[in-house]
Amino acid sequence: MKKIRNLLFYIGTIGVFSMLMYWIVLKGKLLELGRDIQAPEGGTSQWAEFVSSFVHNLQHPLSILLAQIVTIILTARILGWVCKKIGQPTVIGEIIAGIVLGPSLIGLYFPEFSAALFPVQSLGNLQFLSQIGLILFMFMVGMELDLNTLKNKAHEAVVISHASIILPFALGIGLAYFIYQTFAPMGVQFLSFGLFLGIAMSITAFPVLARIVHEREIHKTRLGAIVITCAAVDDITAWSLLAAVIAIVKAGSFVSSLYTIAIAVGYVFFMIKAVRPFLKRVGELYPTRENMSKQVVAIFFLTLILSSYATEVIGIHALFGAFMAGTIMPENTRFRNMFTEKVEDVALVLLLPLFFVFTGLRTEIGLINDPYLWKITGLIILVAITGKFLGSALAARFVRQSWHDSLTIGALMNTRGLMELVVLNIGYDLGILSPEIFSMMVIMALVTTFMTGPALDLIERIFRKKTSIIHDRISQVSKFKIIVSFGNPEMGRSLLRLANGLVKKQIENTSVTALHLCPNNVLHHYNMDDYENESFAPIIRESELLSQKITTLFKASDDIDDDITEITNKGDFDLLLIGIGKSIFEGSLLGRILGYTTRMVNPDRLIQKVSGKEKMFENSPFDDRTQNILSSSKVPVGIFVDKNTGNFDQVIVPFYTENDGFLIEYIQRLIKNSEVQVTATDPAGTIRNRIEIKEAIRAIEQEAPNHITIHSDKNIDEEFIGQFQLMVISTEGWKKLVDSRSAWLNQVPSILILRA
Repeated sequence: MKKIRNLLFYIGTIGVFSMLMYWIVLKGKLLELGRDIQAPEGGTSQWAEFVSSFVHNLQHPLSILLAQIVTIILTARILGWVCKKIGQPTVIGEIIAGIVLGPSLIGLYFPEFSAALFPVQSLGNLQFLSQIGLILFMFMVGMELDLNTLKNKAHEAVVISHASIILPFALGIGLAYFIYQTFAPMGVQFLSFGLFLGIAMSITAFPVLARIVHEREIHKTRLGAIVITCAAVDDITAWSLLAAVIAIVKAGSFVSSLYTIAIAVGYVFFMIKAVRPFLKRVGELYPTRENMSKQVVAIFFLTLILSSYATEVIGIHALFGAFMAGTIMPENTRFRNMFTEKVEDVALVLLLPLFFVFTGLRTEIGLINDPYLWKITGLIILVAITGKFLGSALAARFVRQSWHDSLTIGALMNTRGLMELVVLNIGYDLGILSPEIFSMMVIMALVTTFMTGPALDLIERIFRKKTSIIHDRISQVSKFKIIVSFGNPEMGRSLLRLANGLVKKQIENTSVTALHLCPNNVLHHYNMDDYENESFAPIIRESELLSQKITTLFKASDDIDDDITEITNKGDFDLLLIGIGKSIFEGSLLGRILGYTTRMVNPDRLIQKVSGKEKMFENSPFDDRTQNILSSSKVPVGIFVDKNTGNFDQVIVPFYTENDGFLIEYIQRLIKNSEVQVTATDPAGTIRNRIEIKEAIRAIEQEAPNHITIHSDKNIDEEFIGQFQLMVISTEGWKKLVDSRSAWLNQVPSILILRA
């Protein structure tokens, strides 16, 4: 009755006020008399008017900008994924995406499409948005620098870093001497041209280098500490030099630039001595996410913007101000991670790809159209590699590093990536670099970044010292090996208790590995160790209580679910345990909302769809991440839904399909190691119809009497299911159970969903 009354009220309200508005419009038409209102031309049809309006909307600057952003993000994500699959940094794919969308490819072969998507008049909006992205990115780069760590580790690093700057800088100026007359724009002084080539040759991409170091698991070694410190010192030195070079270029001479440099030094002194203590105090007063209000966030954003504004006005570029603002942020690791989360996704996913494409729109590889120009490009690449690679390697060898470590440092310091593009764009904006030399330098940035991975592999092959996330003691033992992958430490404890329940009386013949992966873009590179120790502390304490020996693995990852399966497959484990928490029951009966955020573009899903793998999980009650792990893992997978039911004394095992016989192995393990009471249910007649399953259960009854019973009644109610603490079920069985929409489903205990 209440629903009918609400419906009548809704219809009546909408109807009455719609008629009232219609009447007002009719009366309003009478007010148009004498106001010379132009009616549409008689020859124009309503369809033509619609088409004209639609085309106008498509050509509106906001529509064009939004279409550009969508195209750029999709292209950058897809090509970044392709590069990751071939072992290259994703930044390579993002740079290539810019070149693909620019005049070098799309503009060359599809000029009409390029002109429609990137009209000349729209590039100003794209440039300003990309500059905002760069400002936010440089701010985060500054926050990644731990000045206290630099003080403690900078002795050898300063020698290596400065040698890796001065040699390529000198070679860059020497190169400028030979190509100045041919390639320098008219009106540009040799000093400006030479200084910019020098600084471009000297840059190292600290963020890309740090990511490679963590991906290759050398960040905990002495070599990793040295090379990250070298890159950090390099960053600070190179950006200080760049600020001075910009000041000299804008002033026209070194003497004139001294005024700008003096003001810049005063600005740095003020930021360190006045602003930094103030921000530190604010950080101490508001150290957690809960008490960080919007007003507090506004203080830090204003500091960033004002710092960028100040350096732009001084004449040393807004990016230096953003970098400086990042370095003076409060040193508390949690605070920096928390603040980075607020800007990183917008900066890296949305705005930074705009910079790559804007760079690509400026890069015309077609300008390098004869052998001579390609020879000059090759010379630029040779000078870049010689200066940076040899300069770093020889300096490292001079301070008594081994040849292996010296060459590794050289290969890593030769990585240029995004930082090189930043410098090149500044030079292009100042009119110092011509379109030809700009394109050559972009190619050099791509080559030197691309070669880092192969160079490191070659060095490892030569010195036969291959490093891997998989410890030898894990991959070589001939035991029953379980790997527990967790995100939340509390879930890690639950998974460890479950793993222990499967092996506790066979510890000598089993191994348990705890794996924790964190997103690569949410951690401060210097504080990985602190984060790792904090994440594993509850699991280690739990392992001590259980007397369960564990091996811990930690990695910062760009693609967590892919890395989980890669590590599991390479380690030749016998069971992978993952957790998805109570959220499987939220949002709907079958719990499609699992609390995970899916990626905007997931090419792996596209490949699974094309290859037919996706059909395996059609209408699956699992989210994208879990499905990806299930489809990629070559070992059995256990998905644990923890409902905090305590000990697993009473276990229910439904047999729904003829393929559920593999569950017998896990029943045996639970009974043998934890002495649980198992109730096998037969809702689909599987046990009755499959002789081998029935015989296996009888064998368990003979070996462990009173530990297993068969419940043949198909009708299960909430009272019956309430006596159990754990349900063990196959993925196929779980799907059938969910599809059945049984009334007692929401009352099930903790669940272990197994796939053979």
